[in-house]
Amino acid sequence: MSEARTPATTTDKTERLFFLDINDGRILSSAIDGTDLKLIVQRAGRSPDGILVDSENGWIYWTEMGNDYNAHDGSIERMDLDGGNHITLIPPGSTLVTPKQIQLDRDNAKLYWCDREGMRVMRANIDGSDIETLVQNGDSPEDSADIARWCVGIALDLPLGQIYWTQKGPPDAGLGRIFRAGINIPAGETATNRSDIEILLDKLPEPIDLELDLATRTIYWTDRGNLPRGNTVNRAQMDNLAGTSEVVLEGLDEGIGLSLDLPNNRMFFTDIGGNLYSASLDGSGERELLHHAGSFTGIVYAEI
Repeated sequence: MSEARTPATTTDKTERLFFLDINDGRILSSAIDGTDLKLIVQRAGRSPDGILVDSENGWIYWTEMGNDYNAHDGSIERMDLDGGNHITLIPPGSTLVTPKQIQLDRDNAKLYWCDREGMRVMRANIDGSDIETLVQNGDSPEDSADIARWCVGIALDLPLGQIYWTQKGPPDAGLGRIFRAGINIPAGETATNRSDIEILLDKLPEPIDLELDLATRTIYWTDRGNLPRGNTVNRAQMDNLAGTSEVVLEGLDEGIGLSLDLPNNRMFFTDIGGNLYSASLDGSGERELLHHAGSFTGIVYAEI
């Protein structure tokens, strides 16, 4: 896979990493080498999982996983980059079960996320209004007990109007899959019966977070299953449905978060073991930036 791309230009913006510690309910930030570690906010008893940064507006969005399918006690939150002006956009008890990775369509002012135990791919306006379900794999606690239905990671191909998502499957069962569909439900169809869903890859250990390189048409993801294909960062061609995946990095302690800095040919990723890493897109030059510093989930690289 070619790594050629336009070199990054010099700006006066500051590069930062923003990432989540699920055990202590923390939102953290650091320099891209792991130094200058700062606590932005801590919410005891909460379970943050997915994070994104809207640099233009100076906002952090993140998801909080719930614990009870019937209570629908997950939420989506927003605050300023320094932790001020905290707003709950979609509150516990409304509609979400365990929202996971989250993405932003800035031009259309939309948020997209997966709801794991809710078995759904969803979106809403950036103020939390107009909540929609785009993919629905079940609608009961009995359905949710089937882990193969769980939706976890999500990525957007806005130029082609497509969404990508992972369904992790049971631990190390080889039932993990990566899907693609149109960003809008086809006319006359619903989230439960839409006909445009494609399976890109299957028989994966436990695929989690997703990112796309649209210039090279490459999909990247973390997998928290066991070796040889789990505890890894992987990639594959987005348009080769019969293709096989490539392990670019291994040895993670249950890999979760992933963020690409494409202009600089690098990625940042985290694992449940509390490790923060950086590497080139091909897996070379891997560096451990933080070691056993919590229990990390989502991560995002941002220029602010």
